[in-house]
Amino acid sequence: MSSPSAAQRPNPWLVEWLRTFTATPNRKRCLVVGCGAGDDAEALASAGYTVTACDRSAEAIQTCRRRFPRSGVDYAVADILDPPSSWGEGFDLVFDASTLDTIAPASRAAATRALASVVGPAGRLLVICAEELAAFEAFGLRAGVIEVVSEDGTPLVRRVRAFFERPV
Repeated sequence: MSSPSAAQRPNPWLVEWLRTFTATPNRKRCLVVGCGAGDDAEALASAGYTVTACDRSAEAIQTCRRRFPRSGVDYAVADILDPPSSWGEGFDLVFDASTLDTIAPASRAAATRALASVVGPAGRLLVICAEELAAFEAFGLRAGVIEVVSEDGTPLVRRVRAFFERPV
């Protein structure tokens, strides 16, 4: 099964969430982790977020820039395991769809810590993955909505969509 990024469309669970939630003037700085071909970043930008989108693949970032030449999204080559220090607690919303699932088990705690580290005060982390999510609470985030979703309506491929917030 191909990912939404491979299909060049935004993640359907992100699209569903965006139907209800959009950026507000004082809560709009967003980071998209593992942005792939850029569709999720562009969807968030269209919803009013000021988006930084990163991927550790320079080729993926070149693809984004080629596909969206007039985009206001700041596409950056960066690895969430070693985020730029300027990103520290700097985002109102951090979105990750399945990046945790692709990280080696030995590095997942570091990735979880890194994701939590870029969520700003009163910020939110929206994660879609198949992994255990309780580890985010160890890094200062509070679990909000956690729901099990399935791809293509089948229970065979399950993912978790979860919101975490950094207390003020």
